[in-house]
Amino acid sequence: MSNTIQPVPDQHGRFGPYGGRYVPETLMHALRQLSEHYDAARADPEFQKRLDYYLRHYVGRPSQLYFAERLTKYAGGARIFLKREDLNHTGAHKINNCLGQALLCKRMGKPRIIAETGAGQHGVATATAAALFGFQCQVYMGEEDVRRQKLNVFKMRAMGTEVVSVTSGSRTLRDAINEAMRDWMASVENTHYIIGSVVGPHPFPMMVRDFQSVIGNETKQQCHEQIGRLPDVVIACVGGGSNSAGMFYPFVGDHDVELIGVEAGGKGDKEGDHAATLSQGKPGVLHGSMSYVLQDKDGQTANVHSVSAGLDYPGVGPEHSYWKDSKRVTYTHVSDADALQAFSLCSKLEGILPALETSHAIVEAVRMAAKRSHEDVVVVCFSGRGDKDCFEVARLMGEEIEE
Repeated sequence: MSNTIQPVPDQHGRFGPYGGRYVPETLMHALRQLSEHYDAARADPEFQKRLDYYLRHYVGRPSQLYFAERLTKYAGGARIFLKREDLNHTGAHKINNCLGQALLCKRMGKPRIIAETGAGQHGVATATAAALFGFQCQVYMGEEDVRRQKLNVFKMRAMGTEVVSVTSGSRTLRDAINEAMRDWMASVENTHYIIGSVVGPHPFPMMVRDFQSVIGNETKQQCHEQIGRLPDVVIACVGGGSNSAGMFYPFVGDHDVELIGVEAGGKGDKEGDHAATLSQGKPGVLHGSMSYVLQDKDGQTANVHSVSAGLDYPGVGPEHSYWKDSKRVTYTHVSDADALQAFSLCSKLEGILPALETSHAIVEAVRMAAKRSHEDVVVVCFSGRGDKDCFEVARLMGEEIEE
């Protein structure tokens, strides 16, 4: 394992060769302004105090670290613990970042926020923050994801957010980001773009990671309280990579802790059948940042697929690319079929419905636990609950739920 991990990003927003700002000049001023406001907020104890207040009293943090006894027994090896981000208000980790950025937006004095969303969880969390703080809000969502995530679309609209269905391209997350970026370029003076993952131009990857690091920081403390030491393995799913970045970042300096990111293996290795960016992509620029990107033979962004709407993204956060190259984090991928099986397994053994994104991490957790002794501890970032996926899972399993 490499010990060359440096504090990142540097002053240019680079994680080694990755990251940076690859954007039109129209956005450079807004990004510099955002960096200045974020640096000031980070150094302001009052800002952190206010964020902590909402995380505790509104979101319900700290989220629980739960020993999954029956899942452990099924795996037959290491003890499996679940970091229950599904118990947060709105049902996933996304709210941690949205509240942080919404408070920052308030500090900047901008009345409008926009966001992109894939699975709808970031959209719901953004709509929630907009309602809480009184912002105008517009969320961009690919038409295919609108179909898959009807419940989340209704929730956003119920909270006063306008949901824009994006019909261009593959009609999924990357197209939603493209449209949100276009909106931001045209409205940057009065609008803040709440990017939902550790992607995009600097300072977004750093900022989102910092707001999500509450996950890993709590996990470390809870492990000391419950098992008297750090875990042996920490596992999280990776799409853009915010839940995993928030879970991994506090552990990066703890070299005895193995970190594993799980991407979407989809239907197979063929181009367009998966979203395993770190396993099969190569460095390129996407959405304002240099990182690993899935590309076709002409160097264009490839089409991707996953049963999970939150993982079908052809890029990944630049810090994940840096962790891959430095070998601090191991990245693997899990098929649609295995993720669906894990959805059922966790539901039946633990009485907890995982999001399909989370289900990918559960597959790897069971595999890892089976190879290790009962003395070892595997922690999974249980990034979200599966309510949003019930219609899609039922459809794929040939069942029908009346709407």
